[in-house]
Amino acid sequence: MIRFFGHHVAPEMLCLWLLEVTLLSVLIYVLMSAGIPSGGSSLLLQTKAMNSALVLSVTIGATAFAIGLYRPEVFLKTRQLLLNAGLAGLLALPVVWVVGRALGVDAGALLESTAMWPLKICAAWILLLSATRLVFRIAMRRDVFVRRVLVVGHPEDAIGTTAAVRSHRKGFLDVASVQPSGAAGLDYAALRRSGVKDVVLASREGAPPASADLQRSRAAGIRLHSEPDFWESRLRRINIDIVGADWRGPISPTPLQDRVNRLGDVLISLGFLIVTLPLMLLTALLIRLDSPGPVLYRQERVGLHGCPFTLFKFRSMRLDAESRGPAWASQSDPRVTRIGSFLRRTRIDELPQLVNVLRGQMSFIGPRPERPHFVEKLSEVVPHYRDRACVKPGLTGWAQVNFPYGASIEDARVKLSYDLYYVKHRSLLLDLLILIATVRVILFQEGAR
Repeated sequence: MIRFFGHHVAPEMLCLWLLEVTLLSVLIYVLMSAGIPSGGSSLLLQTKAMNSALVLSVTIGATAFAIGLYRPEVFLKTRQLLLNAGLAGLLALPVVWVVGRALGVDAGALLESTAMWPLKICAAWILLLSATRLVFRIAMRRDVFVRRVLVVGHPEDAIGTTAAVRSHRKGFLDVASVQPSGAAGLDYAALRRSGVKDVVLASREGAPPASADLQRSRAAGIRLHSEPDFWESRLRRINIDIVGADWRGPISPTPLQDRVNRLGDVLISLGFLIVTLPLMLLTALLIRLDSPGPVLYRQERVGLHGCPFTLFKFRSMRLDAESRGPAWASQSDPRVTRIGSFLRRTRIDELPQLVNVLRGQMSFIGPRPERPHFVEKLSEVVPHYRDRACVKPGLTGWAQVNFPYGASIEDARVKLSYDLYYVKHRSLLLDLLILIATVRVILFQEGAR
């Protein structure tokens, strides 16, 4: 993994991004240079075409990254892969046009088509994207990029890590084996020859590796991890079963950071409220026409430091939805109304929570606020569950963009492992990554119920 501003990026994904941007630059340049007439000014026009091709390819590449086209799981299903490529091309079309106008890229003149040049470039990109990704998917299915992980420790201690790796595999991680002996008895050269690239020391204490073992592993080109380090660096989660009371560490946001976050929440929520006001008025009308009952649904949730607050949502269920008591939503939930199903898939039902953000009861980014009934229930069986309330709840969060809707205790455990990772590592960059990923989640309707 490559560390980028404190966060780990899969080198395979970074290399794929660089490859696709480079190939797209060449392709755009070829398209542009084909329309350049011969003559004394051709060299100047070719230089202009080269610069324009670079700007446009980086713009398109950034758009692809923003909507999540460089996540390993995108490559698991061919249909989803091709669908995402096509949708990415449509989304890139206005972005390319705006950036081109802003930077003075006159690709239309070079392509001999003033009006259609963004469409031609995006169509070429979709074809290129489909070809490179199909090849990349074939390589993934053949385990070309897989990192084999050896877990060292008692089998009972290794259960959590082996299960997490196998659920997170996505073409890059696989458990080679579980070995009960300690790190001192490992033959790192032999492990390297067998394809093992990571060794995890599984223990309830989460003790760091000895310096001598670290030196031996590095010499063989193998990364030796303590279990907490492996979870955070490779899985970007926290193993809630082995962390202690001091899991957050000594780092905490300063008052200045809190004020900056609050200012950002106010500005973003105000901006979204203004922009989405027509949409919310239309939604209110459709809810009123679709089923009897109030437009807004008010529900008690647990906020910062466990303090309750009233959360606002557009009503998406029937009035008698919880006549038998609180319950998690299920797939194809019969309690959901016709318009409510659409609102949930598109996350429009969450828009009134912008008022909660404006009031200071929520932040734009943070763990999703849970109902008191479920907090009490989950706190009894899930370690550190109440620790998620040490930051403000959010409209979107690290768990929401990495894991689908949770409807069981085990799902709650997994989502908590992501929430605690956010609490420990939250930063402006991580918040930006979550915002970008949220666009992807909404566009592809991931995890909605």
